[in-house]
Amino acid sequence: MSFFGFGGRPQLSSEQKIAQAEAEIDMVSDMYSRLLATCSKKCIDNTYREADLNKGESVCLDRCVAKFFEVNVKVSEKMQGEAQNKQGGGMFGV
Repeated sequence: MSFFGFGGRPQLSSEQKIAQAEAEIDMVSDMYSRLLATCSKKCIDNTYREADLNKGESVCLDRCVAKFFEVNVKVSEKMQGEAQNKQGGGMFGV
């Protein structure tokens, strides 16, 4: 560990940065695909009577997307909390 926290994290190489960016793009693309499949299946009728979404479908999609992101945030917070608990509970190990 470095003195006063300077230089504690090693710099990532450009290959590592590219790999991180690619992993993040894959994760976001996967989340978008799951959101689209889930909310479309739930909110849009398969008969496609009209070219545009009707009001009910629009409201359903809006609520579905909002709930999807709300759950995603809650799950992320829970997982981060559990990861911190496994690492010793904080900066000073309290």
